[in-house]
Amino acid sequence: MASLTGPRKAAILILAMGEQRAAQLFSYMDDYEIRDVSREMANLGQVSSDEMESALNDFADAIGTGGGGVVGGWGTTERYLKSFLKEDRVKDLMEEMRGPAGRTMWEKLANVHEETLANYLLNEYPQTVAVIISRIKPSHAAKVLAVLPQQLALEVMERILVMDNVPREVLGALEESLKSEFMRNLAQKTNRDAHEQMAEIFNNFDRSNEQKFMGLLEQKHPNDAERIRALMFTFEDIMKTDDKGIQTILRDIDKELLPMALKGAKPEMREKFFKNMSERAAKILKEDMETMGPVKVKEVDEAQLKIVAVAKKLADKGEIVIVTAAEGQDEFIT
Repeated sequence: MASLTGPRKAAILILAMGEQRAAQLFSYMDDYEIRDVSREMANLGQVSSDEMESALNDFADAIGTGGGGVVGGWGTTERYLKSFLKEDRVKDLMEEMRGPAGRTMWEKLANVHEETLANYLLNEYPQTVAVIISRIKPSHAAKVLAVLPQQLALEVMERILVMDNVPREVLGALEESLKSEFMRNLAQKTNRDAHEQMAEIFNNFDRSNEQKFMGLLEQKHPNDAERIRALMFTFEDIMKTDDKGIQTILRDIDKELLPMALKGAKPEMREKFFKNMSERAAKILKEDMETMGPVKVKEVDEAQLKIVAVAKKLADKGEIVIVTAAEGQDEFIT
């Protein structure tokens, strides 16, 4: 197993310790430390038990050698940050993390493709372009100038040659403008995890198509299929929430969906719903299911998908927690 980097070990440990302790730890960090560790958390994906054990042992032998795996993702990271930061601050941090890497604005610009940056600069005053070009790495500046219109590039170079020291307040205003107008839009357009996107698509397949396409992926891309499956949120996953979670789901769903959805569910799932309802409501639900007779698989799938959508929203908001098991490891789905 390859050695773990410091930020990755920190991210694994923070996910393992739980939200309350993680919030306390984050409160002692500087902004750049929160960004670095949070970015690593968001990009962790599935962590093996061996990797987690190694990280825990590196931090403290007293923690032990158990350590099940955890799954990091953008949703998990955002939920952790919301436990101790204001929502608007979390939004800014998440957008900043989803954008190009780098602690400062100028480091981030160095990781923006030259054509993307050049297209943005076309709408700026030549003097502003000159300041930006003068602040980024020379190697990247050369690439950006090469794709700018020749006349503009020449004017920018001329302005750089006669440029005095730029006042701190001017640089600060420019950095803020870049952050709000350029980086935020860039972050919203790019860098969403492809496996998370595919997991959401699979969540919306009916049962036959889900099995068909997952089978095809498993044949050609088994590692990708495994990761997508770990990120998926299925009707069966609802079994992994507690009674309070079931009651919350029952509160928010369209009750008319339940007979159809549970008609195709396993007996243990039916019982979990029944025991979290009043005796009268459970009796009526059982009678409705009995009088339905045979039902189409497609109709069952549609009803279950609608309930899954509600459960997923509740989990994303932190109102319920659903824990799934993959190959004997505990994973948190948010």
